Amino acid sequence: MSLGDGHEASGGYGGTGQTRTRLPDGGPRRGGRSSSRSLVTVVGVVVLLIAAIAFANRGGDDSAAGSEAADKPKAAATAPTGEHPVQAGFARDEQGAQSAAANYAVALGSADMFDKAKRDAILLSIIVPSRSADLTATLDRAYSPAFNKNVGLNENGSTPEGYTFVSRTSPIGTKVTESSGDAVKVEVWCSGLLGLAGEKSTMPVTNSWFTITMQLAWTDGDWKIVTHSQKDGPAPIPGDDQASSADEMAKAVQEYGGFTYAR
Repeated sequence: MSLGDGHEASGGYGGTGQTRTRLPDGGPRRGGRSSSRSLVTVVGVVVLLIAAIAFANRGGDDSAAGSEAADKPKAAATAPTGEHPVQAGFARDEQGAQSAAANYAVALGSADMFDKAKRDAILLSIIVPSRSADLTATLDRAYSPAFNKNVGLNENGSTPEGYTFVSRTSPIGTKVTESSGDAVKVEVWCSGLLGLAGEKSTMPVTNSWFTITMQLAWTDGDWKIVTHSQKDGPAPIPGDDQASSADEMAKAVQEYGGFTYAR
C-alpha cells in the first residue's frame, strides 16, 4: 500500500510486473490474488507505526523488573524472550530512520490492518498529521467488503470459522537512498505471507517479494511517513521446499508469533 501523493500501477499492488502504488488518492489496484497481496502490503505499512509507539511507551520501568523479565520469559507473540525489544523511540539519524521504516513495513503488512479500529490507530501513529486523515479515508475505501472477500475473509473483515488468516511482512534489509536533515528516504526489501490456512481454503497462504520505499520526516519526536510506494522484487529463485499442509500452516501461524520490532 502506498502512502503517497498519487497512484501509479502497472498490474496490481504487489502483483506481477513492476508496480508502484501511491496513496491516498486511490484504492488498491489488484489483479486477482496478486492484487490482494499488494494492497495488504501497502496497508501494512501503517500498522508499523502503532507497533513502534506501543514499544516506545512500554519501556522498562526499572532494571530490576527488566532482569526479572529476562529470567522468567513470558509467552508473547511479539516478545518471545520476555524482554521489550526497545526502550525508547527511534533515533534521530539515518539508522533510526531505517529502523522506523522496517517496523512500519511490518505493521502495514499485518492482519491488524483488516480491523477498522486497529487500522485507524496505526495510521494515526505512523503517518505525518497532515496526511493522516486522507490516508485513513483512502484505506477505508480500500478495505471494502469486496476486498475482504477477495482475500478469503468475511465481508466485515473477520476470519471464517475453522480457518486461520495470515498476513505478515518480514523486512529482509534496508537502505537509505536520500538524506537531508530531518527528511530521509528509505527502501525496505521484504518478503510477505498472505492467505487463509484451512483444509478447504480456496486462498492458500502464499509468499511474495517486494520493496517498499518510504519518505520519512522527523515529526513530533519520531520518524513518520510522508509518502510511500512499492514495487515487486527482488525475488530469489524458488527452492525445492515442499508446501506444508493447511493444518501445518495454521499451526505454525498460531504457535510462532509475529514481530512488531524488526530492526
